[in-house]
Amino acid sequence: MPGDRLRRILAELSDGEGPWPAEQLCAAFPRIAGVEGAGVMLMSGDIPGGSLCTSNDVSHLIEELQYTLGEGPCVDAYQQNTVVTEPDLADPWTIRWLAFSPPALQAGVRAVFGFPVRVGTVRLGALNLYRDRPGPLGADQHADALVLADVTARWILEAQAGAPDGAVPEELETSADFHFSVHNAAGIVSVQENISITEALIRLRAFAYSHDRPLAEVAQDVIVHRLRLG
Repeated sequence: MPGDRLRRILAELSDGEGPWPAEQLCAAFPRIAGVEGAGVMLMSGDIPGGSLCTSNDVSHLIEELQYTLGEGPCVDAYQQNTVVTEPDLADPWTIRWLAFSPPALQAGVRAVFGFPVRVGTVRLGALNLYRDRPGPLGADQHADALVLADVTARWILEAQAGAPDGAVPEELETSADFHFSVHNAAGIVSVQENISITEALIRLRAFAYSHDRPLAEVAQDVIVHRLRLG
């Protein structure tokens, strides 16, 4: 029963000490879903806001790749508002994520699964799960992941509800990586080139990818005026 599944998962997440920090959520998700790692990406509009939490170094890399490249399971799950699965990155049925897949495979990722994080029609981001071997999620794993995405969405809304209007809740500031320098750089490029923030972010990503540089490093160069895109 759905209610029994939710109660079981909440019991596995709870340590009896009140609200869980975000990193505790991501640390528990792989064990609950039976995968190697998990991460949560927050998004707004077409722009990834950053990573709420990750469970390990590979999960962190997956989130960073998606943020830098603007493609991957979380991005598609959020934009399409549906579950996105790739049981075998090395031999996919549909060729996609041409920039994301090679470095993910090199890091040991063979299967990835993106689940929208949403409450009703409000989309907040996506939950990413990965495995180090090919194959789809089982029916129970899939059902558990849907519950984990729902728990994450409600955690985010409850955290935001406790913060002043317009402020980032302390719970998010503590654990999340919002790439503030990248957003600042996108704002600078937007003004310099008279383009939208979304287009500015696309240009930053393209420059970072084509020059094989971290997006954060390129952003910092823009902020301190060592680099101008145009």
